[in-house]
Amino acid sequence: MKAIILPEHGGPELFRVEEVPKPETKAGHVLVRVVASSVNPVDFKIRQGLIPIGPELPGILHGDMAGVVEEVGEGVEGFSTSDEVYGCVGGFKGLPGVLADYALADARLLAKKPSNLSMQEAAALPLVTITSWNALMDRGKVREGQKVLVHAAAGGVGHVGLQLAKAAGAEVHVTASSDEKLALGKSLGADTGINYKKTSVEEYVSKHTGGEGYDVVFDTVGTTRLDDSFAAAKIGGTVVSIAARSTHDLTNVHVRGLTLHVVFMLLPLVQNIGREHHGAILQKAAQLAEAGKLRPHLHSEVFPFEKVGEAHVLLESGKTMGKIALSNS
Repeated sequence: MKAIILPEHGGPELFRVEEVPKPETKAGHVLVRVVASSVNPVDFKIRQGLIPIGPELPGILHGDMAGVVEEVGEGVEGFSTSDEVYGCVGGFKGLPGVLADYALADARLLAKKPSNLSMQEAAALPLVTITSWNALMDRGKVREGQKVLVHAAAGGVGHVGLQLAKAAGAEVHVTASSDEKLALGKSLGADTGINYKKTSVEEYVSKHTGGEGYDVVFDTVGTTRLDDSFAAAKIGGTVVSIAARSTHDLTNVHVRGLTLHVVFMLLPLVQNIGREHHGAILQKAAQLAEAGKLRPHLHSEVFPFEKVGEAHVLLESGKTMGKIALSNS
């Protein structure tokens, strides 16, 4: 089968097309014909060798995919040949990635593809949706009537997270660096958009919460945005971060009695613990998508697998909104 191979860590020009053996189906797994994938920041960080959780090289990268079940392994229930599925299934230690004609996937990591989404749209959802669900539903316990603040409304995680919070019945406020990004957030259901370059935390907390602060703050950026999250949360509120690899003054956490959660969505994949929860989240996400409450925003250009390096360059530029999709033409 055809696969996109990364021979060593480095630049995006290193990706190359090779013929490799087709995976053999095994118990608990399904063989999927891969139709689409998408790019996440973790993919280019693995390519660069910045984080030590990637597959052995030479190897195949990327975890998000949508495709069609070709073979079903022993002991697998709930999937049949010809089913359209989606999930984040590989591209990490011990798990070959999906930039290939076929991928062998642990069935626990999969769900049936939302019927109203294209393969490219479905492939854009898994990692960011599971991350957002872990943060807002599992940890943040977002519920109806709460005020929730989501940072980076136009980011991959942020634009999905705001939709999940809205679907849970919360009043959702979002931050972004431009009016264009805030417009995307509003189009996806955000109640209020805040340009953080023009408005201080103190100003928007005062204006939009009467100075009380937010019930739940979702930090998808880290560094100074995590500090802003501490300042924006109400007394006894909750902050959930997906980017806490930095040093912070926890005074605001202490004096406000905040609860701080950190989410690392990849743990079930790299540790093989709790993988079934990923599949369950994607089942619920498919229901939300089919009900019109969740949709990914895709960059206008869909890249073929062979041009994955160009897609990496574009995402690294920081000039995109939502997700970049890849198609296995």
